[in-house]
Amino acid sequence: MIIKPRIRGFICTTAHPRGCAANVDAQIAYVTSQGGVAGGPKRVLLVGASSGYGLASRIVAAFGCEAATLGVSFEKAPRDSRTASAGWYNNRAFEARARARGLYVETLDGDAFSDAVKQQAIETIAADLGQIDLLVYSLASPVRQHPRTGQLHRAVIKPLGESFHVKTLNVDKAIVQTVDLAPADEAETAATVAVMGGEDWEFWIDALAGAGLLADGCRTVSYTYIGSELTWPIYWHATLGKAKEDLDRAARAINAQLGDIGGRAQVAVLKAVVTQASAAIPVVPLYNALLFDVMKTQGSHEACIDHIYRLFGTALYGGSPEVDEAGRLRLDAWELAAEVQDEMRRRWPLVSTGNLGELADLEGYRADFLKLFGFGIEGVDYDEDLDPALSEL
Repeated sequence: MIIKPRIRGFICTTAHPRGCAANVDAQIAYVTSQGGVAGGPKRVLLVGASSGYGLASRIVAAFGCEAATLGVSFEKAPRDSRTASAGWYNNRAFEARARARGLYVETLDGDAFSDAVKQQAIETIAADLGQIDLLVYSLASPVRQHPRTGQLHRAVIKPLGESFHVKTLNVDKAIVQTVDLAPADEAETAATVAVMGGEDWEFWIDALAGAGLLADGCRTVSYTYIGSELTWPIYWHATLGKAKEDLDRAARAINAQLGDIGGRAQVAVLKAVVTQASAAIPVVPLYNALLFDVMKTQGSHEACIDHIYRLFGTALYGGSPEVDEAGRLRLDAWELAAEVQDEMRRRWPLVSTGNLGELADLEGYRADFLKLFGFGIEGVDYDEDLDPALSEL
């Protein structure tokens, strides 16, 4: 079949196998061009490893640190005339390149929230790696079936307290429009914390520690986003923010637990990038399109892989981490720099459909979005007739 992007709302329902592989290759090429990460980890477990910051972390661990990596993700395999999910192709491509490099690599496909997948990971680590020295928790999911209660929790993206009337970007139609978002109730807020908060991160640490699989000095990191006041009503001061606050709570609890082995847990605050998850959040696509134009103009923009390489090289394993009063690693200083945010505040009330091309990097945003699914990448023949179950990527 000839595979083209099919976009529905904020998701793309197709993925291009060769395009996904080319995207993985480009990220690997960037990391290898930067050189190794001194003192980096050698045995890494990544929960949420198939796209975005999780995939970038796996690439940096493997090709920047020469680490063995065990990834966990929940992806859709190809079937009939349907393509696989982008993450499925990303995993296959990464595995092939890591093995060609002589690195250990294994991927578990399943619900990372479940006890069964945690047990699979325990058995794999015990048999193949002995222990791990880094756990990256980068799971993004809208639903979670609680492994202890069986309750199905669904996250919502809503403000708190009162309705929110705000600009957003319809990426498909290239128009700026306004939306009204009703506030979440207590049950919706609690469900969002249950899905996106820190409890499952704690469950992973409990399971690994109980099996004796955390090496002395083991580190663990979970990713978060804070952003600026332009997005706070729908992010940091909303249901998502409550979930992110729970990550801070979990980090403190895990830190206390890891004290006996000299380990450490931290939340890393990262910059805004285009991900499948962020594309679904009202306001964020417009904020990102504006932000990318500002940061590119000022020379401070980073792609996902650039940002994670800097996280590993300067914060997790470098000698110059920036840490805030809550103990979080702050990698978002370039985004929050006064010269960037002053320009964002100037543009925000001005931006409209008529001046979108002048004030925002809509094409850059669209290109980053399509790359998530393997489209729009130079050198890929998008007219090639492909089997979506392509075995070699």
